[in-house]
Amino acid sequence: MRTLHTAPLLRRTADGASQPEHAVVVSGDRIEAVGPLAELSATYAGVRVRGWPGTLGPGLLHDGPLPAAPTPRERVHALLRNGVTAVLLEHLADPALRVAVDRGDLLVLPAAVPPTLRAGERADLAVHAADGVCLVTVVAGRIAHRRA
Repeated sequence: MRTLHTAPLLRRTADGASQPEHAVVVSGDRIEAVGPLAELSATYAGVRVRGWPGTLGPGLLHDGPLPAAPTPRERVHALLRNGVTAVLLEHLADPALRVAVDRGDLLVLPAAVPPTLRAGERADLAVHAADGVCLVTVVAGRIAHRRA
């Protein structure tokens, strides 16, 4: 199923410039297209639309030890609440933590790679409010966190 994710602003890279009136089309666990909202709406007429407030961008890479929490699952959830969709392998020495990361479907990377929104890439997205609070985290095309 295809979904058109849109927000008032879109950022193709975590630290890039924001573009108004742009969107991302997700099909399964992949990004199918990124571009102007009007163009994508016409090309993908009839798809499900998820309109989010804030700035839509790539999921973030967490490049340090995972936050402290009572259980490995809660440590992963703390990342999702911040828009994180990838972690570095070097911080997953604990087997229980690795299992929780795998269950959460976070990317495990051997080295830091700047996250981007590009067609063909895995659909890892995050929406942040103007104050930096993460509103939504999408991991491999699925909503993994949504602020109530």
